[in-house]
Amino acid sequence: MKLEHDLTCAEVVEIVTEYLEGGLSVLDRDRFEEHLAACRSCMTYLDQMRETISGLGALPQEELSPQLQAELVAAFRNWKAGG
Repeated sequence: MKLEHDLTCAEVVEIVTEYLEGGLSVLDRDRFEEHLAACRSCMTYLDQMRETISGLGALPQEELSPQLQAELVAAFRNWKAGG
């Protein structure tokens, strides 16, 4: 993914997983981090994602029902960052 402009909060939410997995280019990672430095809401969202991944990472995947997995994915897709 190549970003040609400053990021919006919606774009940060869209690429947060790619950021956490180290999948952004150096330029895009820098733009992501510049947005975080200026946006407390997105920084909070990133922290929440890290906590969620950390907490869920401790559970064996088979303990999450397909319904619960779908609900979690839908909840994160529908979350809107303020800021």
